[in-house]
Amino acid sequence: MSDLKKMRSQRWLANEDFRTFNHRSRVMQMGYDKKDWEGKPVIAILNNWSDFNPCHMHFKHRVEEVKRGVLQAGGFPLELPTVSLGENLIKPSALLYRNMLAMEVEEMIRAFPVDGVILMGGCDKTTPAMLLGATSADLPTIFIPAGPMLRGNWAGKTLGSGSDAFKYWDDKRAGIISSTEWEDILSGIARSPGTCMTMGTASTMTSIAEALGMTMPGAASIPAVDAAHQRMCTQAGRRVVEMVVEDLRPSAIQTRNAFLNAITVAMSVGCSTNAIIHVIAQARRAGQDISLEDFDELSRKVPVLANIRPNGTSHYLMEDFYYAGGLPGLMSRLKPFLHLDEKTVSGMTLGETLEGVQVYNDDVIRPLDKPIYTEGALAVLRGNLAPDGCVIKPSAMSQEFLVHRGPAMVFDDYPTLKAALDDEDLDITADHVIVLRNAGPKGGPGMPEWGMVPIPQKLVKQGVRDMLRISDARMSGTSYGACVLHVAPEAYVGGNLALLRNGDIISMDVPARQINIEISDQELARRREEWVAPAPRYGRGYGWMYSEHITQANEGCDFDFLKTSFGETAGEPDIF
Repeated sequence: MSDLKKMRSQRWLANEDFRTFNHRSRVMQMGYDKKDWEGKPVIAILNNWSDFNPCHMHFKHRVEEVKRGVLQAGGFPLELPTVSLGENLIKPSALLYRNMLAMEVEEMIRAFPVDGVILMGGCDKTTPAMLLGATSADLPTIFIPAGPMLRGNWAGKTLGSGSDAFKYWDDKRAGIISSTEWEDILSGIARSPGTCMTMGTASTMTSIAEALGMTMPGAASIPAVDAAHQRMCTQAGRRVVEMVVEDLRPSAIQTRNAFLNAITVAMSVGCSTNAIIHVIAQARRAGQDISLEDFDELSRKVPVLANIRPNGTSHYLMEDFYYAGGLPGLMSRLKPFLHLDEKTVSGMTLGETLEGVQVYNDDVIRPLDKPIYTEGALAVLRGNLAPDGCVIKPSAMSQEFLVHRGPAMVFDDYPTLKAALDDEDLDITADHVIVLRNAGPKGGPGMPEWGMVPIPQKLVKQGVRDMLRISDARMSGTSYGACVLHVAPEAYVGGNLALLRNGDIISMDVPARQINIEISDQELARRREEWVAPAPRYGRGYGWMYSEHITQANEGCDFDFLKTSFGETAGEPDIF
């Protein structure tokens, strides 16, 4: 139990000296008086709203519901805006700036008179970024997910973010739909505030945050515009004040078993491939040893139960998932795989939060004996093409490519790739393996979502909708197809992907977790001697710092100088 007289904020506001005079007078300048803060926990609400971020449009209003809850519980809420990483409009990649947001969150928590923290995020990189920063700062924290948007609609058909955009774009390229129909799809696919309503990276990461114990129970799957989302925001505001009194911090919640719970749930919801990067980074911030091997081990045990695009063959989306029982409903069916004694921000164990939970639609949230895929969503592959690993999503690809062998068609940059794929005279078949390189953490830069390489237009018109594609890039969690991603080490730093040549035979065996170039070690060594490192992407600023310090995909793409574990930091400087 925390002593309120020793709260961190009191170091700024409770002394009788000149520095405290300055602090109090400036708080009073904002219209507050002594009764607003005296003896109360100060709660920082880090709000990821901006006019550039459609996923977080409603946060301008939701912050008031959070404040209401904090005030009801006897806290003093103050909003802190953060840099907003709206996935769709930010270039070259939101991942490039994930660590910048993480650093901002950590430093703002450290810099201000804060006792507890509410994080408001949800668009792909904002969830891991904010949790990375708050994990390192280690004050009582609750994450509030933005929630998925409403399902899309066009001509009586249900549309899903990303998945249907890719599908109908191929139809447009093949001449199956008109430009007018394409414009109607464009206006109907995103109809409200909120994140992608497929099981993309956004819902994957908020589901992981909930399974980890860092959100209010059930928070991850509430649609952004449902009144339940408003109530959840107020409940979180009330609860974080109690957490300050209890001194319940992320370090007490984010155990190794909690991360294993998060990976288990991720596998069962049909998670985005991006989950691997973010979970590894956050686990390392929390001082927990989580690696690619943990993902692969659980992927062989945990079935996909969430029948949500881009997994399965249904038209179900996050709205359907929520009304079928949401994440608590799914976790209630995963109990045999979960560590139920882990703490959550609610003050209850994970098992206690699942008591009495029901599933209302067995087709949306499948029983364990009727999964949509018998193994987990992701598989980790290794071989001489990816010595440090790469990832593929078997639950969202044509099963004929689980075992495949074919000649490589290699591209060194995205513009050249795009131009070639639009060339109807391209000499390519569906058996080819399209390879894009120099698109990893350093090469991209920022590992952009170029990994769902488009099917060549020539093949699209022949009816081809999937083929094997390989890159050191990422892909959107809303994507699908036989796409091998996150090849590590990346080509830009001299990984074996850089040594691949047109016509080399690539063999992939997903059940055996193997991916290889069919050439000898001697030939690889000879090519390595000829390899010339590319020019640096940046010469100054944040980009330079990123390039100098970013780790590879298998290590979480965190900055090397931000590695930390609880109990081994110097703590805050004694400056008060």
